[in-house]
Amino acid sequence: MTEQSKDTRSHILAVGRSLTARQGFTGVGLNELLKAACVPKGSFYHYFASKEAYGCALLEDFVAQYRESLGSTLSRQDQPARTRLLAYFEEWLARQTSPDVQQRCLVVKLSAEIADLSPDMSRILQNGVTGIIASLTKTLEDGAADGSIAPMQDADQLAQSIYHQWLGASLIAGLSHDDAPLRSAMEATRQAISPPDL
Repeated sequence: MTEQSKDTRSHILAVGRSLTARQGFTGVGLNELLKAACVPKGSFYHYFASKEAYGCALLEDFVAQYRESLGSTLSRQDQPARTRLLAYFEEWLARQTSPDVQQRCLVVKLSAEIADLSPDMSRILQNGVTGIIASLTKTLEDGAADGSIAPMQDADQLAQSIYHQWLGASLIAGLSHDDAPLRSAMEATRQAISPPDL
């Protein structure tokens, strides 16, 4: 694929992500996407065999970018693990309450919508979630090892519980247009990963 082809494909995905963040996946028609991206239909089908294939590429792109940003937060070895975890969730809170809807998590936006719509898209999202939970689990284990988080019986179970709480809080915050559920999740997370002396 030439650089120009990569640029065109990336441009379509970037425009699509912006539209999808605002309207959901099914809410974005192909003609609307083509018009917003200023590309002809032939160019779209050169890169994507169908709207579902485009949706898969959109999610793969999002998951890859998210993993990169996640790694830069959770993998910083110059900070205790508890600090890294709290920074990750503080960033989540900031993104989900940002007036810029493109900052918000597509997992939150699309998980319910595509569950029965596309097995392939659902699989990509699930793989992304599995990767996130694995990173959170590793950071919890790091925290128990470096002494910044009290020892726990099952780091993976705790990571899942915290992540699911944040997903639920994000959905409720979106429905209510109130950040209180996210702030409650933040406080619950602080307590769940308390230092050993608390």
